[in-house]
Amino acid sequence: MRRREFITFIAGGAAWPLSVHAQQPEQVRQIGALINRGADDPQAEAAIAAIKQVLLQLGWSDGRNVRMDIRWGANDVDLTRRYATELVALAPEVVLAVGTVAVTALQHASRTLPVVFAGVSDPVGAGVVDSLARPGGNATGFMNFEYSLSGKWVELLKQIAPEVKRVAVLRDPAIAAGIGQFSAIQGAAQSLGVEVSAIGIRDPGEMERAVTAFARLAGGGLIATGSASALVYSDRIIALAAQLKLPAIYTYRYEATNGGLMSYGPDYLDQYRRAAAYVDRILKGEKPADLPVQQATKFQLVVNLKTAKALGLTVPPALLATADEVIE
Repeated sequence: MRRREFITFIAGGAAWPLSVHAQQPEQVRQIGALINRGADDPQAEAAIAAIKQVLLQLGWSDGRNVRMDIRWGANDVDLTRRYATELVALAPEVVLAVGTVAVTALQHASRTLPVVFAGVSDPVGAGVVDSLARPGGNATGFMNFEYSLSGKWVELLKQIAPEVKRVAVLRDPAIAAGIGQFSAIQGAAQSLGVEVSAIGIRDPGEMERAVTAFARLAGGGLIATGSASALVYSDRIIALAAQLKLPAIYTYRYEATNGGLMSYGPDYLDQYRRAAAYVDRILKGEKPADLPVQQATKFQLVVNLKTAKALGLTVPPALLATADEVIE
């Protein structure tokens, strides 16, 4: 072989592997998502959109270098457990879980698969993590709020409806948050001279009968605490409060935008965005046990003036001044 032909051959041979390497498709990483809401829930859709947006900003494009398999638990414990088993069988590198039921179902199916959660009120009390600073297992994420914040609902309800002397608290007693939130509400109510009573929220028919009976006496108000069941039945609760002329405060912003009198709670989209950043860190090699559980940092107060007018309430200017959003 001539010298010039040999050099050309070597140069071409050296370039060939590099060309082939450049044409290789990116590795597709697998992410699971278990959402304790219905697939048709607009809030759940907004959550997934927020998560994907942050992942995209961090370099993860669904369908290009990452694949997200989503399952919707719809607040059904048995369905959520079945979907958790399905997701574990797919062997994703990390699963994003929304809601306590979703996290516990995933941990029941696997104690090694990394889990990042959002929308969990009491991860320590629920046995999801050992501690907030040192989760110690396969899960970490973002909690809703400290229970002491629940007392704020009573204070805000008294501000917008001073005549309220009795409050029915809609809560899920089957979860740790249902117990913790109610205790905090009791403490705040006592200092304000307000009597509180708990009403279970899992059975909507029983809940409606109990609230209707409660509303027969004057001076009543309503608190819809944060839980998956409250999400599922929020439309019914809002309609019931309007029908019975009960001033009510809710946890989620969209409950006020959907006709509820007012809401006060964490900015859940912010939680999902922060959870997506944890997913990114785990995909890049970090462990859930080394990532501390973080509390909500953004809270929203929303007041619906239209509903206040329908209830014959005059919203104090001071309350309007502190609201993050006012619905005319």
